[in-house]
Amino acid sequence: MIIKGKTWKYGDDINTDLIIPARRMNVSEPDELAKYCMEDEDTEFVNQVQAGDIMVALKNFGCGSSREHAPLAIKYAGISLVIAKSFARIFFRNCINIGLPILEAPECAEELEAGDELEVNLEAGEIKNITQGKTYQATPFPDFMQQIIKAGGLLNYLKVSGKIQ
Repeated sequence: MIIKGKTWKYGDDINTDLIIPARRMNVSEPDELAKYCMEDEDTEFVNQVQAGDIMVALKNFGCGSSREHAPLAIKYAGISLVIAKSFARIFFRNCINIGLPILEAPECAEELEAGDELEVNLEAGEIKNITQGKTYQATPFPDFMQQIIKAGGLLNYLKVSGKIQ
């Protein structure tokens, strides 16, 4: 799977309340959650994000609560991939469960600038920064996790594979 997009860059310790504020937890529909994505961290994000864009952050992205609302808000806002130096473990797993691709790539996350154009090969873990002319290597997911992401999340994967109806 090849993903191409423009980057949005954030710093260290972006927690789930910055991704989707706790005051928005009365919203449960993913399309509605997307309207509030990053509103306390970046007021222009929801007005300017384009389908296919890529979110980049430094260390400990997605720390905080274990709610799936945060990765859902990111995915439904149009973000096709999140790259970070590191992710909070529960957030990491929630992303896989909902089919939001993520990659840990410390050097890449550090060097990327907001607005850089990327081309990412998820299967190979290769990240090309078209703007800067650099290539980075992330560890790709094992095949079964790539299948979950391609299916659009764990539930869809289980339905497609016939493990649940």
